[in-house]
Amino acid sequence: MKTIYNIINELEKSLENEESIIFLENIKAELDLINSSRGLTKLFSKQKISKIRKDIMYERELEQLQVELIKLQNYIYEENKRMMIIFEGRDAAGKGGAIKRFIQYLNPRKFRVVALQKPTEIEKGQFYFQRYFSHLPNAGEIVFFDRSWYNRAIVEPVFNFCTKEQYDKFMKEVPEIEHSLVDDGIIMIKFWFSINKDTQKFRFKERLTNPLKHWKLSPIDEQAQAMWDEITVYKEEMMSRTHTSFAPWIIVDSNDKKRARLEAIRYILSQVEYTGKSEATINLHHDPEVVERYHRKSHHEN
Repeated sequence: MKTIYNIINELEKSLENEESIIFLENIKAELDLINSSRGLTKLFSKQKISKIRKDIMYERELEQLQVELIKLQNYIYEENKRMMIIFEGRDAAGKGGAIKRFIQYLNPRKFRVVALQKPTEIEKGQFYFQRYFSHLPNAGEIVFFDRSWYNRAIVEPVFNFCTKEQYDKFMKEVPEIEHSLVDDGIIMIKFWFSINKDTQKFRFKERLTNPLKHWKLSPIDEQAQAMWDEITVYKEEMMSRTHTSFAPWIIVDSNDKKRARLEAIRYILSQVEYTGKSEATINLHHDPEVVERYHRKSHHEN
């Protein structure tokens, strides 16, 4: 019995029109995508062909970028560099999922993920930055902050977890502290994962109905929609006062999680001239429609 590939090969031999040959080649490429363990698994789960194709292309592109992340990690380690990547954004913006894809194949001995719980009574009496300083990257290490000291810029004042004096003190000090860290040689990237209100509402609903995601819900999450406008006010104040030339805010449109992950990784890779970068077989230039530096007049979350 002839396979589809046999039939296509026979047709290709009989064709002379260049457009028709290209069309057949595209069909073969589409079949190659589906005719894989991933594609067949998705096909038997009754997913649409268009979605299967999109998912497989995303997974392939992600893997290629993750290869480059391994090169980057090796460079940071071998050259005794220090790198910290801050992930901030509204609840359900996709920060944790992005970090998971960043670290999926990295050497666990050469990176850390920092996601601190609420401060203890002892920590509440310390210099605010003190508990974060103990998690700064060592030589040869990358540290991923799943939320950071910027809790004091938005979450704490919105939900009355700090006083106005504490908030004002933080906003005055943080640019100076970040300047000192960068001046000391730390490579610092500050991401804000941006979503609109409808996307957040949809993702909260998904967390409620999906038992595998239910753990992500918190009492603060339940208030996030109601407090949307107040959070926006504090977010804009944070951006305008802490976006600096040495530690700029990088805005990631995260309404499409998969695109956000790919472009955030691409942005990180674009910032360091690591060993082997020139040999990359994938585009390392991020899409400015998805990732851009903060601009006061152009960034909005509806």
